[in-house]
Amino acid sequence: DVQLQASGGGLVQPGGSLTLSCSASGFAFGNLRDYTIGWFRRAPGKERELISFIVNRDQTTYYADSVKGRFTISSDSARSMVYLQMHALKPEDTAVYYCAEALDDGRNYYEDYEYDSWGQGTLVTVSS
Repeated sequence: DVQLQASGGGLVQPGGSLTLSCSASGFAFGNLRDYTIGWFRRAPGKERELISFIVNRDQTTYYADSVKGRFTISSDSARSMVYLQMHALKPEDTAVYYCAEALDDGRNYYEDYEYDSWGQGTLVTVSS
């Protein structure tokens, strides 16, 4: 199974920036280029939501409206790393952030049940 480890969370003031990292290992097929990596978050009292994904094969990306223009997803397949740069952070961005993987086989990456392995989560707190 693919193992994922998310890191980089912390406390940041409103308007600040933070970059999350997701380290991937243990690919059953090929390498990171054969997988789609999604970033999800779960805010206190809310359901988990998809905020971004990247199809590493062709670098297709998706962003939820709530983060579009502020967050940027990228990947480094040579290092098996995926990053989420977050700018102009708002208190409503406070959440535990998770990365997850799905094999690049045309499945529906907008649905969390399509992802097979999940990282342990990293907490982002946006507060003054």
